[in-house]
Amino acid sequence: MPKFEVFTKRMVPLAEKPYVTIQKRGNLALNKSAHAALGEPKAVELLFDPEAKVIGFRAIETDVEHAYPIRSQGGKDIGPYLVAGTAFTKYYGIDTTMARRFPATMDDGVLCIDLSQPGTVVSSNRKGRGRHQQGDDQPAAER
Repeated sequence: MPKFEVFTKRMVPLAEKPYVTIQKRGNLALNKSAHAALGEPKAVELLFDPEAKVIGFRAIETDVEHAYPIRSQGGKDIGPYLVAGTAFTKYYGIDTTMARRFPATMDDGVLCIDLSQPGTVVSSNRKGRGRHQQGDDQPAAER
């Protein structure tokens, strides 16, 4: 008798690299790969290194006072995953005049984006994938 294995959606490798978008109103959007890199948490704490200009996200329990809940904008846990970051971006003077997407990397359990890099300016994502207006460093196959 064969030993069957149940195939689930989680077995499919993620097609995209981790990215975080700082939206015009200051909300922070993690793509599915970024959320997975953090261990698919329900909340994060927001970190900032003002000298290096690096934003960090660290998975945290939802009952911690300074936890920021993550919610799936696409429903059914497909992403993108939003973090209410307006107060955070205002406090640190982070530019939100236009939506910009940054590649993200993991560093000792912290998902990091480097604001000293220009990022990729993106337009609305309401009708499918966001359009890239300038500084597009992502190949079409990865969009």
